[in-house]
Amino acid sequence: MAAPRKYPDELRDRAIRLVLDAKAAPDGGGGNVYKRIGEQLGINPETLRGWVKQVEIDNGTRPGTTTDDATRLAELEREVRELRRANAILKSASAFFAAELDRPSR
Repeated sequence: MAAPRKYPDELRDRAIRLVLDAKAAPDGGGGNVYKRIGEQLGINPETLRGWVKQVEIDNGTRPGTTTDDATRLAELEREVRELRRANAILKSASAFFAAELDRPSR
């Protein structure tokens, strides 16, 4: 289960939009955009940097694993774990029943 979010979604969206707009400005936002906007909105600059990085990845402007791909990968990994567990159970059950068949009847 995911941890509760510290920042509301509206604040997160606004902060990301402000950073992207500042970076798109002709002067590139000047200075440390993340620090300036983070201080204005009360957000840790590194948190803001991570949000912007993930949005850029999701938009295809930066290489990396998109949010959708990461979610799908986590689902597939969970499914693989479940299938491996089921296989282990079936193997032990088949070994048990094979041993029962090999025992001489009375």
